[in-house]
Amino acid sequence: MSIDKYETLNQERKIQHIKRKVAAYCRVSTDNEDQANSFESQQRYFRQYIERNPDWELYEVFADEGISGTSTKKRKEFNRMIACAKNGDFDLIVTKEISRFARNTLDSIFYTRDLKKHGVGVIFLNDNINTLDSDAELRLAIMSSIAQEESRKTSERVKWGQKRQMEQGVVFGRSMLGYDVKAGKMYINEEGAKVVRLIFHKFVDEGKGTHVIARELREEGIQPMRVKEWQNTVILRVIRNEKYCGDLVQKKTYTPDFLSHEKKVNLGEEEFVIIKDHHEPIISRELFDQANRMLDEKSRSQEGKSKYSNRYPFSGKIKCGCCGSSYVARYKTRKNGKRYQAWRCLEAARHGSPHVDKAGNQVGCKGLSIRNEDAVYIMHLVTKSLKYNTKKITENLLIIIKSVISADLPDGTKVCLKDAAMNPAGTDSEKLKSQIKTTLQKRTNLIDLYTSGDITRDEFTVARAKCENEIDELQSVLECVDQKRERLSKLQELVSEITEAMNELIDGVEYEDDFYKEILDKMVVNDKEHIDVYLNLLPLKWSYTDAKSVNCPAG
Repeated sequence: MSIDKYETLNQERKIQHIKRKVAAYCRVSTDNEDQANSFESQQRYFRQYIERNPDWELYEVFADEGISGTSTKKRKEFNRMIACAKNGDFDLIVTKEISRFARNTLDSIFYTRDLKKHGVGVIFLNDNINTLDSDAELRLAIMSSIAQEESRKTSERVKWGQKRQMEQGVVFGRSMLGYDVKAGKMYINEEGAKVVRLIFHKFVDEGKGTHVIARELREEGIQPMRVKEWQNTVILRVIRNEKYCGDLVQKKTYTPDFLSHEKKVNLGEEEFVIIKDHHEPIISRELFDQANRMLDEKSRSQEGKSKYSNRYPFSGKIKCGCCGSSYVARYKTRKNGKRYQAWRCLEAARHGSPHVDKAGNQVGCKGLSIRNEDAVYIMHLVTKSLKYNTKKITENLLIIIKSVISADLPDGTKVCLKDAAMNPAGTDSEKLKSQIKTTLQKRTNLIDLYTSGDITRDEFTVARAKCENEIDELQSVLECVDQKRERLSKLQELVSEITEAMNELIDGVEYEDDFYKEILDKMVVNDKEHIDVYLNLLPLKWSYTDAKSVNCPAG
């Protein structure tokens, strides 16, 4: 509903004595000590306030309980109220004060301006502002800025107080598997502690992987805490959690923006609060350290590998020279109890040795199996035997790599990839941040100048608009600079990694499963003394005929 239509309708209502439909909005902060009572009190107050006005009729009291006011994203009732207003369900909104409506200046102006376009005004009782008045937006901007600044100060005070408490050993967080958190202290929950000890025992003493442990816990009917079911990621979090050996690390997450309240993982942006031997441990420090060393070793061994590369490295690439079937992965157990991976002809795996089945069909195969480690070693011998023109390979690959990467650079960007990491964008970025900070301070000072009477309202409006435009432009430039610097840095890192890998290949460094998988077209196992290897992109057949030299006992 437009303003003109609203005024016309308002005149008609006065003539016909039709009451204006009025909605109310209230919100109780999360930090209110007597939240429930205050919530009911606010709703009762607005009902009575609207009923006392003979020209008003209560439409509905919209109320959000226990939700922060610095952002409107999560306030369901607030957003429903806005939708109803735009639909023309009521004509006016009454609320206590700007800080109850929104502590974000941008939100305050955006929503009141949008509502005004639909002919709906907002009355802030304590601030004595009616957004349908001519000077309402200026007054709203001033009061909203003050409310936003107060919210920032409150946030800083709360963060400062929480950190002091953390330094004194107060625990911020919920109960977890093995521990109950009560009044800022941790107490062992013996039922959960048994599960924690079981997980560490299975991982360290029995040598089981996180996937296996998760499956066994599911099969045993042990219920996890705050998750639907046991997964390997849950097991990893237990093993990595320093609380189980008695230490406390807090501020693992932080809130960079007091307006959005969105938490982010602390990657060093803020100082951690670490207290050794803070509470009673569930496991010994020695066991915790041993488990994490084992995890670190596994992580290092898996660096650069795809998710399933270790599981089926040559899947579909090893063929049987007897029947032509593909080989499938199987796990076998040595005499010492250790398991190893091997490949076996699918026909032999299904039907065994060659024979005639009951239907009279010839089934089975005499194709022999081959250990995965032997297949890897054969591929190592193949790559070592290749003759390279190293200089020509290096030059050609670098030309291709640089042309591809240059095509991925931002439009209009020309840069030497060798110097990409030294690009001076970082300097420009700091300069822009400094300019934005200065302009923000200038904008804040304008409020003081206006409220003290040193400048007029018109001067304040013009100066503030100029500051806003300048900030928007600087932010836009800063985003472009940061994006360009990040892109260049990633490209430089990519070139370095590719060059290093290329040099290692040319120098004959031994690669593992996933590299051989990429260059291998197929490996044909004829018998234990004759294995043919065909490579991708090369007109090459390499026959392996000396099984004894690599101890390759096929079968």
